[in-house]
Amino acid sequence: MSNTKLKARDYLLSVQHLFAMFGATVLVPLITGLNPSVALFTAGVGTLIFHLCTKGIVPVFLGSSFAFLGAISLYSVNAAGESVLVVENLSKVQGGIIVAGAIYLLFALLVYLIGVEKIKKIFPPIVTGPVIVLIGVGLAGTALNDCLNNIPFTGVVTRAHAISLLIALFTLIVVIILMNLKKGFAKLIPILIGIASGYVLCVILNQFGVFTMDFSAVSNAQWINVPFVTKDLNGVPFFSLPTFDVAFILSIAPIAIVTFMEHIGDITTNSAVVGKDFLKDPGLHRTLIGDGVATMFAGFLGGPANTTYSENTGVLATTKNYNPKIIRVTAILAIILGLFGKFGAVLQTIPGPVKGGVEVMLFGMIAAIGIRTISEAQIDFTENRNLIIVALILVSGLGINALGGLTLQLGAVSFTLSGLFVAVVLGVLANVLIPKSKREGVS
Repeated sequence: MSNTKLKARDYLLSVQHLFAMFGATVLVPLITGLNPSVALFTAGVGTLIFHLCTKGIVPVFLGSSFAFLGAISLYSVNAAGESVLVVENLSKVQGGIIVAGAIYLLFALLVYLIGVEKIKKIFPPIVTGPVIVLIGVGLAGTALNDCLNNIPFTGVVTRAHAISLLIALFTLIVVIILMNLKKGFAKLIPILIGIASGYVLCVILNQFGVFTMDFSAVSNAQWINVPFVTKDLNGVPFFSLPTFDVAFILSIAPIAIVTFMEHIGDITTNSAVVGKDFLKDPGLHRTLIGDGVATMFAGFLGGPANTTYSENTGVLATTKNYNPKIIRVTAILAIILGLFGKFGAVLQTIPGPVKGGVEVMLFGMIAAIGIRTISEAQIDFTENRNLIIVALILVSGLGINALGGLTLQLGAVSFTLSGLFVAVVLGVLANVLIPKSKREGVS
């Protein structure tokens, strides 16, 4: 593991990473009925597990996986239509998530046996570059929705839309100005200062009735809680142990095949940002083991499956500080948030436009890294083969994401394929099956 000592300013960088992961990590349990505090706790512990498995050299944060939303949501809607996992289903969902983590371990063994070089040949720059672009651009909708404060948009910009967009623009401008400073401490934490500036602006606008902020989450939250101890229908506390039901396993566990492909894309992106080949050292098999064990741990405590987070990779690209210890401090902060309800609730009050303003920069940075990957590989785009591969990746990925995923129904079992998964599969197949021309030197 890295022996580099953290400086005082590095802890503020950790807080930046915390803000980047928070919204998405708690959104998954809010949609599926799982406990957001458990999600934060298991994301933090899962990240530490990942760093332990990967020799502490990969600056990755693990958060809640959106790929499992469709499957878990099947079991998390009560008679009133609310997203609440009923007690009898929670333990079975836990079992399905644990098995999904175990599938990751099988993939890790497969990668270890066939070698990472063969894996890399399957994912050359003509495939990985557009996939990285897709990861960044695919998050653009999330950024825009937050910029609009998640107010439904039908083509007409209302007063509420305009105010939200101006807040997002103010936040983004602060980040851009700080990023372009020649030197100074503020240049190192542009995201954190941007969020703080946008938050203060929203508080001021709230006082004048121009913008509404909701602080109810803070007043309703407990100071200290044990998130993985839940209550039954009679209000009696208990710890939910996983059970392994075949129907739940068949609907949840196979999604690991989808997230395996996404994992490769995320680790490839992280490697491109940092400038190190993490597929080779510590090795793809180690990153898969870290993700798998973390997911199994999350399932045991009742949290959502974990996955590598592009949001935090965006922070790496923005700050250009790749010290893995900073991510580990972020993981500890996430654990604290899971245990101290009031602390975590404060972060929930960050307005959507403030998050959207910084997300525009974070997600755009990821897409820009993909363009850089293509450029540095000197890919010849006068070749139809290369145009076809890129076209298939971008159109299939963006198109399926726009549809909300591709849900397959096989009898009583259904699961959703993300645009990223389909794009990676099509890109790999096209690269393998379409022959190169004799004059083409770069794949």
